[in-house]
Amino acid sequence: MTQPTTFGGRSPMVVPGVPTPELRVARFRAHARRLTWSALILVAVAGGVGYFYGNLPAPFEDWMLLTAAAVFVLFLVLLPYLSWWAHVYTITTRRVIERSGVLRTHRRELSHVRGYTVQERRGILQRMWGTGTLLLSNGVDEPLRLANIPSVALVHEALVDQVEVNQILAHRDAQALPPAPPEHPGA
Repeated sequence: MTQPTTFGGRSPMVVPGVPTPELRVARFRAHARRLTWSALILVAVAGGVGYFYGNLPAPFEDWMLLTAAAVFVLFLVLLPYLSWWAHVYTITTRRVIERSGVLRTHRRELSHVRGYTVQERRGILQRMWGTGTLLLSNGVDEPLRLANIPSVALVHEALVDQVEVNQILAHRDAQALPPAPPEHPGA
């Protein structure tokens, strides 16, 4: 005999009124295609340093070449990578969380229970790369924009499923529990 399948990572039978544990459904970053130029610059700087190291004209020295290469790599490779790496989207069974920032973090949350609309937008380049942008709006707060999400259709479906499940559970938990039968002392 097989166990009943779970929906959205939840346990099959949750007692009404008991909070369900918050589980992580997905965690992802924007598509890494914006790092293409950084990768090309890193290859070009490495090739330039390899070619010119020890072959510089008279007024220049090798330490100047290495310093210029380090500045290029810092500003055009490392900082864009850290910016991309520090921007994370997390979908749990209760909410969507956007966290960004390297030194000072910024965090936004959107609860599934409140409900929200999910709009999917895909430009020509996004279709080529298999990405898209999702706009989550609950009508009250500023919309949460998830830009250049890989496998956008799958993420869209997961978000819609989580909203539906959370609203069903919220409705179920809001229903009054049947009153307990009275106890008869000495009966």
